[in-house]
Amino acid sequence: DLFSAPTVLSMSAEDLSPLCLPGGVQLGWKEARERLKEFRESRRRDSWTVVKIGRPLVEKNGSRLGDELWIVCEQLFVASLDCGKEELAMTYCAELERQFPNSLRVKRLRGMYNESIANYEEANAIYEEILKVDPTYGLARKRKIAILKAQRKIPEAIESLTEYLKDFMSDHEACLELADLYVSQLDFSHAAFCMEELILVNPHMPLFHQRYAEILYSMGGADNVEMARKYFSQALKLNRKSSRSLYGFFMASTALKSRKDSKSMVTWAQEKLLVKTNVGSWVAW
Repeated sequence: DLFSAPTVLSMSAEDLSPLCLPGGVQLGWKEARERLKEFRESRRRDSWTVVKIGRPLVEKNGSRLGDELWIVCEQLFVASLDCGKEELAMTYCAELERQFPNSLRVKRLRGMYNESIANYEEANAIYEEILKVDPTYGLARKRKIAILKAQRKIPEAIESLTEYLKDFMSDHEACLELADLYVSQLDFSHAAFCMEELILVNPHMPLFHQRYAEILYSMGGADNVEMARKYFSQALKLNRKSSRSLYGFFMASTALKSRKDSKSMVTWAQEKLLVKTNVGSWVAW
């Protein structure tokens, strides 16, 4: 999540030992490289595993990676911050700074390091320096918004993110983040508007329908709850495995129990939830 500070996990020295296959066999360097590549491509954020795999790969077989070494170092830097290993993260940042002394991308990593130790003033200064060189560098602007979130300055974060979206209107992640910020301030009408915009752009994304339905349900009132049920239903059509959408559909139908068609919908949703709970997997509907 580009708007969040690194998530600090607890890792002991034993946790940092190389990851092994069943039977105690260590991963080969090719297998380790491929697994890290899979994490990057899928955007899976499993920082503990990344450090376990990547650290011995870089230390013992870094020369075999070629130019991919620097991508892996960046990946390890972020994972190390997530795990609360700032010193380890800085070793990778220092290597990247030596290799790319004028890179704005590497400067952003230095800013992220300062965020991780709560040195927000220095981090902001780094991001401002980046934006002076390249005012269109959106990731630096996102990091500045992340700092405002970390400092609990939500109104300022909303204002900055709104300005950001004027320049980067196609950034769906930013629009979704803005909706979440509005929800945190109980400003459901503005949050709903953000989700409506996202649904218009991508009507086949189940998450957008589900999130919009949750906001409508939170707003309350029979009309909003009825609309929420419709969007929960649409989210289920797009992703039939979503237990969250199914539960939302159940709750909305229960809230509308006075309506003649709601009883059958509640019963249907109950049965599906029981299947999920008792069987542990989804059956065909």
